[in-house]
Amino acid sequence: MRKLSDTAFVRKGYADVLAFNVGAIIIGLIISAMMLLFLKQNPVDVFGTALGRILSDKYTLGEVMVKATPLVFTALAFAFTYKANLFNIGAQGQFYAGCIAAISLSLSLGGRIPGFILIPLVLVLSFAAGALVGAFIGFAKAKFNANEFLVSMMSTYVVQALMDFLLRTSLRETKAEYIQTDPISSAAYLPGILPGTRIHLGSVLAIAAAIGVWILLYKTSLGFRIRAVGNNPDAAEHSGIKARRIFIISFAISGGLAGMAGLTEINGVQHMLLQNFNSSIGSFGIGIAILANGHPIGIIFASILFGFLNVIGTTMGRIPGLNIPASIIDLIQGIVMLCVIVSYFLRGHVMQLREKRLLMAKGGSV
Repeated sequence: MRKLSDTAFVRKGYADVLAFNVGAIIIGLIISAMMLLFLKQNPVDVFGTALGRILSDKYTLGEVMVKATPLVFTALAFAFTYKANLFNIGAQGQFYAGCIAAISLSLSLGGRIPGFILIPLVLVLSFAAGALVGAFIGFAKAKFNANEFLVSMMSTYVVQALMDFLLRTSLRETKAEYIQTDPISSAAYLPGILPGTRIHLGSVLAIAAAIGVWILLYKTSLGFRIRAVGNNPDAAEHSGIKARRIFIISFAISGGLAGMAGLTEINGVQHMLLQNFNSSIGSFGIGIAILANGHPIGIIFASILFGFLNVIGTTMGRIPGLNIPASIIDLIQGIVMLCVIVSYFLRGHVMQLREKRLLMAKGGSV
């Protein structure tokens, strides 16, 4: 029997991640394309036309990064707690908390103080709002050993209900005709960074956040403690690491990252708060984190991919004469995400079998 060394095992694991993820994306796109046959459309022609329009139009191409920006933050939110073997399913609620903070401060101070002062304040408050929700989840886990999966998921409904309440009361637009806020002052806008597109400073913040999370997780003592707790909380406790404190810290940072997505959407794109907008950003963040295997830098590229899928779906819906419904956007993203999640479990099964063979080979060589 040919023996597999530890180094070869690790390299094979990375190869599996790449192969399974690329395969999942391709299969997801093929299935999505086949759905167009039910609309009596040629998938090759439709995708080709949409792709040509994206690549030939600077504004539309820029929308890929605009759509990807908040996804980077929500994917980082899930990936960060996952490193501690925790599951933050409530990034949607933490995103809404960041939105509430961003719109509240932007409306109250917009036009009264300069933008270069206001925007950092909004950033800090958005992070703090999401971190507060996340810290509560971590506290419930640390103090009562509550199931963080359920607590984080249910917290989303609580924050969403609070947002709806505020949109119907203190934050409602002046005329009280729609369930939304007034537009924020232009002084509170995130500055654009590429003329002719809607790409804004939030995209730079997203990339910086991903790099910062990578440094934190892999180059600092806190990151080491987080990963140690994720690998074995009991062993970490015996080595002097307080696992319960790590639960709270991990969820607070995770929630803060998701809250920053609220800043990028309110101050960078929407410039107001609408009821139930971006209601899938949290769930897509989970799929993106899985696609990137939880790696912060990989999340940047996986988010761009999902941003591209969103834009190509929108473009397909605008091609004259085809009458493709707008729901094709969610269909494409949903199918690809489902394929990615399935590939994650298949990849895990393959790696377990390979690990067993490695252990057997080592046992036979003793």
